[in-house]
Amino acid sequence: MEIDVKVFQVLAFLFGGVSLATSAAADNFPSRPIRLIVPYPAGGSTDIMARALQEPMAKILGQPIIIDNRGGAAGTTGSNEAARSDADGYTLLFANNGPISIAPLLQKGVDFDPLKSFAPVSLVSTAPLVLVASEKVPVTDVAGLIAYARAQSKPMLFASAGPGSLGHLSTERFLNQAGLQMVHVPYRGQAPTTLAIFAGEVDILLTTTSDTLNEYIRLGKVKLLGVSSPGPSQVAPGAPPIGDALKGFSVETWFGILAPAGTPPEVVSKLNTALGTVLATPQLRDRFLTYGLEAKASTPAELHALIASEIPSWRKVIEERSVKAE
Repeated sequence: MEIDVKVFQVLAFLFGGVSLATSAAADNFPSRPIRLIVPYPAGGSTDIMARALQEPMAKILGQPIIIDNRGGAAGTTGSNEAARSDADGYTLLFANNGPISIAPLLQKGVDFDPLKSFAPVSLVSTAPLVLVASEKVPVTDVAGLIAYARAQSKPMLFASAGPGSLGHLSTERFLNQAGLQMVHVPYRGQAPTTLAIFAGEVDILLTTTSDTLNEYIRLGKVKLLGVSSPGPSQVAPGAPPIGDALKGFSVETWFGILAPAGTPPEVVSKLNTALGTVLATPQLRDRFLTYGLEAKASTPAELHALIASEIPSWRKVIEERSVKAE
């Protein structure tokens, strides 16, 4: 019994020492530069957002933010690396629902669990998708599109930035709810889809906004039918929600910061507070709107709940529409 007591005392001392060391590290966080993994090549929308946060976050935290572009496998290469990193707050992931909520349902080689491998820090922004039609399609709104598609003798064509992309799955969800069948025409990225809808190669496109697409809409070369947000959006002023014609339809892409699972709550809290402060500034909010994004902070719990809630809905779309990644 005496030995057991001594062993217990030693273990208590050791674990107490570890706890104190962890607490001290959290109190001093950050004491060195923070690496922010962007799981896409430089120059894309995610990279642009990360760099917009880089300087103001560094000023608040007192340490540099190092952007580390780790593109590949639709964002899962960088996400895998972030999940394997030390849980100390010095490696973060600039995530979105593509690699986090969708890719694990479709792709092989995903080594992380979206709900267990990460500690959510905060949302950064959200963006609705816009539903546009080619100039040749004789409709002006979502209800008209649904009626027109049902009356056709052969399926219409829709574009996406690739199989399993958010635009692909969102369009499949739209078609599923509307009881429609269309032919999927996948392209390699968003830019070619914008050119395709402009040239009339496809009939409709459900995608995030871009300067080029907005210009085509302004010129009347592409018709804006609706926006995928639950209500009106600053990103697409004047566009009616698709849900007005198709009850319950709502899709938004989100961007947020995740840390590896096990990151101390005190560290997550510091990062969350810094992000909330930066995202509340009018300058950054206006800057994000020019990218087609609405700056939006959240609590860690809210981001976790968002991820948890959307995974089953995407799984349902994938299964019911027999979606494949290739």
